[in-house]
Amino acid sequence: MKKSIVLLLLFLNGFFLLAQSKEELTIKEIYKSSLTNSQCYTWLDYLSNSIGSRLSGSDNAEKAVQYTKSQLETLGFDRVYLQEVMVPKWVRGEKETAYIFDNKSKINIPVCALGGSIATPKNGITAEVIEVKGIKELETLGDKVKGKIVFFNRPMNPENIETFKSYGACVDQRFAGAKEASKFGAVATIVRSMNLRLDDFPHTGVQSYGDLPKSEYIPAAAISTNAAELLSKTLKTNPNLKFFLKQSCQQMEDVLSYNVIGELKGSEHPENIMVVGGHLDSWDLADGSHDDGAGVVQSMEVMNIFKNIGYKPKNTLRVVLFMNEENGGRGGKKYEELAQANNENHIFAMESDSGGFTPRGFSIESDEAGFNKIAAWKSLFEPYLIHSFVIGHGGSDIAPLSSKGIIKAGLKPDSQRYFDYHHAANDTFDAINKRELELGAATMATLMYLMDQNGIAKPTGTK
Repeated sequence: MKKSIVLLLLFLNGFFLLAQSKEELTIKEIYKSSLTNSQCYTWLDYLSNSIGSRLSGSDNAEKAVQYTKSQLETLGFDRVYLQEVMVPKWVRGEKETAYIFDNKSKINIPVCALGGSIATPKNGITAEVIEVKGIKELETLGDKVKGKIVFFNRPMNPENIETFKSYGACVDQRFAGAKEASKFGAVATIVRSMNLRLDDFPHTGVQSYGDLPKSEYIPAAAISTNAAELLSKTLKTNPNLKFFLKQSCQQMEDVLSYNVIGELKGSEHPENIMVVGGHLDSWDLADGSHDDGAGVVQSMEVMNIFKNIGYKPKNTLRVVLFMNEENGGRGGKKYEELAQANNENHIFAMESDSGGFTPRGFSIESDEAGFNKIAAWKSLFEPYLIHSFVIGHGGSDIAPLSSKGIIKAGLKPDSQRYFDYHHAANDTFDAINKRELELGAATMATLMYLMDQNGIAKPTGTK
């Protein structure tokens, strides 16, 4: 009797294995590899704690280039190489200072210069403050802001479950606030940090003067959300208060840097290229573990997973670590420029640049047929709690890619805590959960595998 039961169990086990598709079994191996044999957490530890912040043009950015190149060379690529790209070099200088002068009291304010801003005069700027909720309100005030500091204080909307919607709805005041305020004679701008929670961390980020002449540039800075609440409250009781700002940042000459690329030729369609990547640079306030160290090492891990499970892609696979996403996007632009010059045909590109949190799905940038192709695989992802497949933006670095019919995808992790860390001094390695990071890498590798097996192959050079 016992022998019969054992035989029955062996038969049923074999039946269920046969019932699982080859794709299901491979995906299971992908997740197993990432959760038990990954290197991404170790890579990120070194990138964050041994190298640190990696702003374009900095010494640390160069160290990151050399380190990631050396690690890619261990993963079995046919070739690993550097792609030259000229990048802007902006230097923060000495730590910024800011105060509220309210009657006889002086209140310290957490502050940081925005990327690309000019410095204040050596002794700083002291001026009255006008609070606005956005650029439209600024325009209604016109010359009333002349000689004053404009305080942009439109908060991120907490009602949006998708927090990137909240970010997109108010980041214009950070990016273009100084340019617009300068037109009306303001002497500086300060902006509420792009952060949903109340804390004392100012969040930096790029700003642009557009086509303003340099003589009209004004300093631009961000203050923490707690400081923004305090300043707004204090202005209501003392509208004539003074604000002091001092920063010593400067824009230097462009310098040479690199995209880092690992390439594995496809076994059946080497003319068709699939890209997975993140951006190697980060802002300078912290080590950028979430933005975008996580995306860098997850992209590297895709190749490590394939190596570990013995998977040979049909199409050419490239891992591309882009330089200068944060303050120029030149790495992505240079990659596409050379792809066009070489008549390359990209059929798929995937990016991770939304933090190392628990993966939820993908944002798909494609025509209807491409989106439906990926959405049809939803059942294969559901055992791993991946459920969100939406039409949307693929990513900043892969955005320039223009091969005809290309499908682009951006990994969508849970976004609820992302803006707690985004561009701030607390975006550090201790904010990373190892398992979440590994799950994200496995999810990326799974989509890359499915696209490689089932993606639309096109003739070489199709544009």
